[in-house]
Amino acid sequence: MITGKSFEYALLQQFHEKLKNKTSVEIVRNSAFTIAKDCFEMVTEEERGEYVLSASFAVNFLMDLEPRLSNAVSEDDILQLEIVSDEKGKAGDVRDVLAIRSSQEWEVGVSAKNNHNAVKHSRLSDTNDFAEKWFGIQASQQYWDAVRPIFENLRAIQTESNKQSKWSDLENKQSEVYVPILNAFIKELGRLFATNRESVSANLINHLVGVKDFYKVIKYKDTVEIHAYNINGTLSLPFNDIAPKYPVSIILLPTEIVSVEMKADSDTTAIVTLDNQWVLSFRIHNASSRIEPSLKFDITLIESPRNLFKNTLNIAYDK
Repeated sequence: MITGKSFEYALLQQFHEKLKNKTSVEIVRNSAFTIAKDCFEMVTEEERGEYVLSASFAVNFLMDLEPRLSNAVSEDDILQLEIVSDEKGKAGDVRDVLAIRSSQEWEVGVSAKNNHNAVKHSRLSDTNDFAEKWFGIQASQQYWDAVRPIFENLRAIQTESNKQSKWSDLENKQSEVYVPILNAFIKELGRLFATNRESVSANLINHLVGVKDFYKVIKYKDTVEIHAYNINGTLSLPFNDIAPKYPVSIILLPTEIVSVEMKADSDTTAIVTLDNQWVLSFRIHNASSRIEPSLKFDITLIESPRNLFKNTLNIAYDK
């Protein structure tokens, strides 16, 4: 959390630094800003330097993609920079940093990633209806009948041990917990898709990848990757006669789930293949070392549409 928030703060500061002499800019100093600033100040000076340099490269490139960052329609057209609270992510908005021009009814968002390209993480439990949250459709009774006894047993172990029992102490956790819950999830996805083909396919990507268009900025050791998730056509818009330097294609949402199956040589990972070149990996695991009635998905985008805009910036750090 500290490294991720630190990178968000570095991006926001670099937006401000590079745009303050081009247009009127203000930073929204909300609680999310304070948390990110505190995290940035916790890391070492060397780490701060890396975050700032990576953010500098990324913002320079984003300014070429988004001419509205630098250009206002009037003196009252103020560019607001904001770090988004984590609460919005629960509603499918994965953006971490926003640049907003209310006068133009325009905004652009960035999802900041530090050393990983994972999409939204999600939990399964006997009180969390993933189908309702992801698709607006209640999970079936068959699904609950399959998973509730397992989660209730985990809750009993947690209660009886006063929350001291660890997953490492649980024998056969793969076969008695992970595998049956993952299989129930796979079957439920199939049931949901059978009755709501197109909406389930599109909403799966909307919920996990993002409901709003955004740029994903991924910081690695010596590179920064920028991906443009331009599903609704709101990215890389011109400002009057000023066009973006690079075209950003609109990418299509899926319309059907092609397959949902266990990954080869794994009993903890499901692969969901959709049309329009979307493929997701769902790896189920325990989020805590201590037993609790909840499991977590690490979800990774294995394949994305071929016309998804991607660019890699090479960075030379001073050693």
